[in-house]
Amino acid sequence: MSDAHGPIVLLTGASSGIGRALAVMLVDRGVTVLGVTRRPAALPPGVVPVPADLTQREDILAVFQQLGRINALVNCAGVAYLSRIIDGNPADWEEMWRVNVMALTLCCQLSLRHFPREGGRIVNVSSMSGHRVPPTGGFYAPTKFAVRAVTDALRAELKSAGSPVQVACVSPGFVDTPLLDQYFRGREEVLQKTRESMTMLAPEDVAAAILTILEAPTHVEIGDILLRSSDQRM
Repeated sequence: MSDAHGPIVLLTGASSGIGRALAVMLVDRGVTVLGVTRRPAALPPGVVPVPADLTQREDILAVFQQLGRINALVNCAGVAYLSRIIDGNPADWEEMWRVNVMALTLCCQLSLRHFPREGGRIVNVSSMSGHRVPPTGGFYAPTKFAVRAVTDALRAELKSAGSPVQVACVSPGFVDTPLLDQYFRGREEVLQKTRESMTMLAPEDVAAAILTILEAPTHVEIGDILLRSSDQRM
């Protein structure tokens, strides 16, 4: 993950949840963290702010236009609404697709120009909802299935091109983050009962899994990590 000038990680969603927890861990390890967020003031100490709205293609392009070398890209940014297929709000679908899929994919593509010759790593945060559709999966689950497909497609293309860049995916179950509050908006009593009935993953649990990928030897490529609380049934 590093070179002679020290490791640099571009991290989306760095001001909240899993991204924030990972940013803290990386800074503690002496890594330069470039934190992409709409809320620079919420970034943890030591993170270099990179203000951007990932729903806006122009903002994403601007991030990479001013970017130098990086050793890793971690896509933690995400949006989660309970929005059903049969009667959900298409505006919610569009926002989830733009952030969870389009922004992530564009960041993957543009990052390839910024890795050193010896390669680097890309880690995409998906979800257990990208491996099976839960009863309340709605349109969120398809976006996370798409993240897995993008990751697999990118890995195959890089292998075919002889690129040393490695691509991985991390798929957590319930994680107690602000994203969960967003997903359960209007159903706060259900979320409260869920929190009372199980010990959810902490953001730090998922961040530690991402660190395992980033810190693995260069000859070790980790493809997909699935993790959930031992209290979670599926």
